[in-house]
Amino acid sequence: MQRMRILLAILLSFSSIFAVATASAQDVAQAQPGAAEVEKYINSIRTLKARFVQSNPNGSVVQGTLYVRRPGRMRFEYDPPSQLKIVADGYQVTMWDIANRDFGQWPIGWTAASFLVKEPLSLSGDLQVEKIERQDGMLQLTMTQAKKPQEGKVVIRLGENPMVLRGWTIIDNRGNHVNVSLQDVQSGMQLADALFKFDGPDAGAIRRGGN
Repeated sequence: MQRMRILLAILLSFSSIFAVATASAQDVAQAQPGAAEVEKYINSIRTLKARFVQSNPNGSVVQGTLYVRRPGRMRFEYDPPSQLKIVADGYQVTMWDIANRDFGQWPIGWTAASFLVKEPLSLSGDLQVEKIERQDGMLQLTMTQAKKPQEGKVVIRLGENPMVLRGWTIIDNRGNHVNVSLQDVQSGMQLADALFKFDGPDAGAIRRGGN
C-alpha cells in the first residue's frame, strides 16, 4: 500500500500541470532560449525504452523499465519483487499492485508524466518554464503551473549533443521530491501493442489478493 501511495505522488501531484497550451514554439524560444529545443525533441520521439531508477521521499529506491509510444501510451514496469505496474493506453492510466491489493485508474491528462506522451507537447500557456540551466552538457528545465505555481514544480533533465531525456523530478507543495533517472535510453524501436494494455487480473481480484 505504501509503494502505491508513493507512486500516486509521482503521477497525481501535478494533476493539470501538463494541460493544453496555445503559444507557438517561437514564443517559447523568445521567452526561454532552450525550451523550444526541448519541445522539438520530445515531439520527435515516437517510441522510447529506458531503464529507470526512482528515488522516493521516504528514502526507498526502486528500479524498472519504462516504455513510451507517442501519442498517449506509456508503461512503467517495476523489477521483482515488486508487482507494481503502471500503463497508459492512450486514454487512461491504470496502476495496479497485486502484492499490496491496490488498483486505480485516472485520465491520462491528470498525470505529471504525461509530458512524455502528449501530442503535441507545448511548453507554454498553462505550463510556465520558470528557468533553464545548462551545465556540463546537461539541460535542465524547471516548470510550474502558470495559474497555480504554489502547487509545486517539475524539473526535466536532458543531455545535449545529442539531446536525450535523462529524467525528471517532481517537487510537491511541501517540498517532497520524487526523482526518476533514466539509463540506457533507446528510441525508434517497434513496441508491441500489448505493452500498453492492462494485462493484470480484474480489479476485484487484485483487491482480494488474487493472481
